[in-house]
Parts: sequence; C-alpha cells; structure tokens
Amino acid sequence: MISKSQKEKAELFLKYHHDKELLVLLNSWDAGSSRLIEASGFKAIATTSMGVSAALGYPDCQAITLDEMTGVVEKIVNTVQIPVTVDFEAGYGNNLDEILNSVKKIISTGIVGINIEDSIDLKPELTDTEEFCERISAIRELSDSLGFHLVINARTDSFYTSLGSQQEKLSESIKRGNKYREAGADCIFVQPVWEKETISTLVNEINAPINILANPKAGVGLPPSVKELQDIGVARLSIGSGLMKATLALIKKVADELSEKGSYNILMDSLTPLSDTLTAYNMATGLYKK
Repeated sequence: MISKSQKEKAELFLKYHHDKELLVLLNSWDAGSSRLIEASGFKAIATTSMGVSAALGYPDCQAITLDEMTGVVEKIVNTVQIPVTVDFEAGYGNNLDEILNSVKKIISTGIVGINIEDSIDLKPELTDTEEFCERISAIRELSDSLGFHLVINARTDSFYTSLGSQQEKLSESIKRGNKYREAGADCIFVQPVWEKETISTLVNEINAPINILANPKAGVGLPPSVKELQDIGVARLSIGSGLMKATLALIKKVADELSEKGSYNILMDSLTPLSDTLTAYNMATGLYKK
C-alpha cells in the first residue's frame, strides 16, 4: 500500500532531477548518518550499498541479504522526513520475477527511488542490453500498478567494467543510456567519469537527466566542482561510497597511531572544535535545534 506521503515524496524527488539546480546527494548508510545529512540541509537521502554492507560487516556486491538491506532502509525512511532513494545494486534476484519481488519489498519500506546497475559483481561482461531494458520496463510497470512513480536511476557500468578504449566505453554508455531511458528509466547513472568533455558528451548525447559520481580515484583526482557540473548540464551528483570510506579510513588512522605511537593526535584533530563534534552528534540523534 503506497501512502500519500510516499507518493508525494516520489513526485518531489522526480522533480529535483529536472530543476535548474543540480541535485546533490551525500550518500548514507544508516539512520544516524541519514539524519545528519538531512539536518545539514540536503534535499534527499541516497544510500550507498557499499556503506550499508560495510556497516554490517559485509563486502559490497549483494553479499548482504535482502532482508538485512530492507531492515536498514526501513529504519532510515522512518527516521528522516525527506525522500529516500536506495542503491539496489543488480536487483537482488537471479531472474526477472525474483528482481520484481525484491523491488516490491524495498518499495514497501517507503522509499521513492532505486539505483539498479547493469553489471553483476562488477564483472567485465555487462547484462545484455535488451534483458536490462526488460527489467527496467517491468519495474516501471510494477510502480505504475502500485499507483506511484518510482524514480529509476539506471546505472551503466560500461566505463567501470567493460574492456575496450575510452571511446568505445563512451559509445556503449550512450547507447545503453538512451535505451534505458526508452525502457522507463528516469535518470542515467554513468560512472566513473571525471573529464569535463566526456561528461558534456554524455549530457548532450543521452536523452535523460545524467547522474555523475564524485568519488576520487588515486592518480585521477576529483571530478569537476558542483558549479562546473551544473553548468555542463548534469542533473544529479552522488558521493557514493566516498563518505563511508572516509569514515573507515579515519578509524584506521586513529587505530594505527594509537597502536604504533600511543598518541591521539588524529583523533583530537577530528574532534576539534568540540562544539562542532557535539553539533554533529546532536544532528545524528535528532537532538539538534537550529
């Protein structure tokens, strides 16, 4: 049963993809991080599959069970007031029927959107284009039958996993992106790309809002700034697993310093000023008052 609130949030989230202002998503992994992101002024919550999995002690790529995933997502939805979209990886199913059953379960948590990707375990061979289009169309039909517009962010991993030249990966991304849009996707997610020219080509050649990932890579650097991406015409920017990875990296740095040197400098630096630390804690726990 789709509530009036869920339907309205889905419509609002879809609208964000067509606004002049770039939709920026700082991806979360639990209720506390989601509440903190909401309190920081972001318009929607997007989960990171890697983050949700890592927080429960699992690697990425659907090692977590669907029930565990939906449990985390339901807690997030019940904690925040803004729209929530979920990184649903490859759909949590071995065939179309299983994927649709999984989508029904995640919709029942109150979410308004999903990411679904055309790679499986990030292997070089992508899901057949027509087969993936069939999945998108079936999910759209399911959403329509429930009486609301689930925002489908279709991710193609042509750049991430496919073999071949950069131009071949670009061409494949464009081809798949347009087909996914025709099948019923609302937004096309292409990652990882950093070069302005490549991003601009994707925006101009794919007839859909474009989602770009801002997740730094060693030796490559950062993608263009929010303003630069907005000027190019990108509709949606995701941080992906970057925030969770940074959190884990901080834990390791503190642990290494404490075990190797017996000092607390990195920890103290991260806690300074203490007023900011307390504010962040209050934001995550719902105690923050503006």
